[in-house]
Amino acid sequence: MNTTLPSFYIHTFGCQMNQADTEIMSSLLQAEGHLPAVDEDSAGVILLNSCAVRENAVDRIGNFLQQLKGRKRRRKGLVVGVVGCVPQFEREQMFTDFPFIDFIAGPDTYRSLSSMIVNARETSRIANLEYDHRETYAGIDPVRSGRISAFLPVMRGCNNSCAFCVVPVTRGRERSVSFGSVVDEAVKLAASGFREVTLLGQNVNSYLDAESGRDFAALLDAVSRSAPEMRIRFTTSHPKDISESLVRVIAERPNICNHIHLPVQSGSSRILDLMRRGHTREQYLDKIGMIRKLIPDVAITTDLIAGFCTETADDHRQTLSLMEEVRFDTSFMFYYSVRPGTWAARNLQDDVPEALKKARLQEIIDLQNTISSGLYRQEIGRTVEVLAESESRRSASELMGRTEANRAVVFSGNDFKPGDMVSVRITGASSATLTGQPA
Repeated sequence: MNTTLPSFYIHTFGCQMNQADTEIMSSLLQAEGHLPAVDEDSAGVILLNSCAVRENAVDRIGNFLQQLKGRKRRRKGLVVGVVGCVPQFEREQMFTDFPFIDFIAGPDTYRSLSSMIVNARETSRIANLEYDHRETYAGIDPVRSGRISAFLPVMRGCNNSCAFCVVPVTRGRERSVSFGSVVDEAVKLAASGFREVTLLGQNVNSYLDAESGRDFAALLDAVSRSAPEMRIRFTTSHPKDISESLVRVIAERPNICNHIHLPVQSGSSRILDLMRRGHTREQYLDKIGMIRKLIPDVAITTDLIAGFCTETADDHRQTLSLMEEVRFDTSFMFYYSVRPGTWAARNLQDDVPEALKKARLQEIIDLQNTISSGLYRQEIGRTVEVLAESESRRSASELMGRTEANRAVVFSGNDFKPGDMVSVRITGASSATLTGQPA
């Protein structure tokens, strides 16, 4: 191992896919001889693994870079790189806005990170933003940050063209990891003691093994059977593509969690059409009906956008009424912000005033909190299986874990440790957390 290579520290922003990419980057860099730094202060290389899905995520990157500007000036030889989605659509503008950045790299270029770091110490402003539609990083053993739950990417990219979404711009076209590779990795995780795995993709419903033609329902079934002692989760599903065969696999396999994240974005068919989502309000509700018929105790979560282009008061009311009808467990809720390079940025006018967007978003948040509180209160008195993940933030004598439905539970943990599966009787509830005692 070449110990003269600089150590690295990665700050991760954004989604689970970015977290999985950080684990892949760590593996690739260590294989080349770079050592992970204990903290940012001792690192020779600081990498920002960036997310571009929301404007506030991009703003966080900018704010963080401003903080690094002084550190870069004080520490001669420090290399700063921005990788992931933001460089892929901002491209050379990043060097204009932050001239102290040494290099930028897109999501398909992580195999060349070490050479970029080495070259950046001699020649600044290196950019590698090439798309590689064959790259899945299959076969790389990630450096995982925990020992209880793991992320396992099964595909990369997206072929959908939702008007607001930057993912096709930043991550390119869909390509799937081979069926056998995913199953083998799940078996390895189970043998290593992991208790839970989440299969990741921008739209897992589109998974397709190139050789056998097997789809995501077949993959999910195979993973659950190959690792029967592990909990199996997945994200994210697109409403237009989720199939009955997939839902039946979830219903039939005991170790697949009864939680489905199904982003709807709006309750108005007119807005959904403008968003280029490929489904109507009615079709979404039909999918919800099918899911709940086959999995009566399923927990459904979603994404919601307030104030998309041309959204009227009636469109907003339709979103609220959809929430009341579906009763989502939780939601990721945002107001619309224009993402450069998207269809909406090129073709639609962002004409809803920001103050109105924020007011509508607050109504959505308030309603979701009311719905979540009601659903969580219904759990009081029940006994549920909880996978303990960590100490509770409020007390070292308590543990925090999650139910099969992905609900957070805090409980007395004196007799248990993270990684244990614990039967917990629920005694209290808020809109975000259940509390209880070991049964």
